[in-house]
Amino acid sequence: MTSQPRAARILICLVVAMTFVAAVLMALDHQSISAGAFSLASYSSLGPISDIIATREAAKSDRWNKIEVFYSNTKGGNLNQLASLNGLASAEDLNFHFLVCNSLGGIDGQIQTAEKWLNQWSAIPGGIWYGSSDTIRICVIGEGKKAASDYQISRTEELIQALSRKFNISTSNIAYPKGWQL
Repeated sequence: MTSQPRAARILICLVVAMTFVAAVLMALDHQSISAGAFSLASYSSLGPISDIIATREAAKSDRWNKIEVFYSNTKGGNLNQLASLNGLASAEDLNFHFLVCNSLGGIDGQIQTAEKWLNQWSAIPGGIWYGSSDTIRICVIGEGKKAASDYQISRTEELIQALSRKFNISTSNIAYPKGWQL
């Protein structure tokens, strides 16, 4: 009989300790507490990469041979917001193929497919980009060093792996922005 109060105290201490540790882990995460702890369920709800890289026009296996990842230099946004911020008439005029959102403008880690990818159009050199017509451009919402969230980094890496496999792009032909964490 004396072990019942001891077992109850241990159970209460265990629940308090687990609650405290969960609160600390969520505080260390870059999401608000209301967003919940990191979970595979929230990550997998972002959709499969195979659906994201689907195109309207057939993609030839030798069409693309480079991938470039760059930051949007904005705090947040989605395709329509970036087009508006850049003074473009519509999101169709954006000069990249994929956009990886943060939690300001889209779901953190959500990948939006631009018209250039859906139609298999090349990005246009000019402005501050002097790439080639065979480069897949991936824009990540953020402003420089450690601008990308863990979700953005994971989803971008998944996207790059899928594109690399599909188009046989070597790792030496993949360019990342300064400070990108692999």
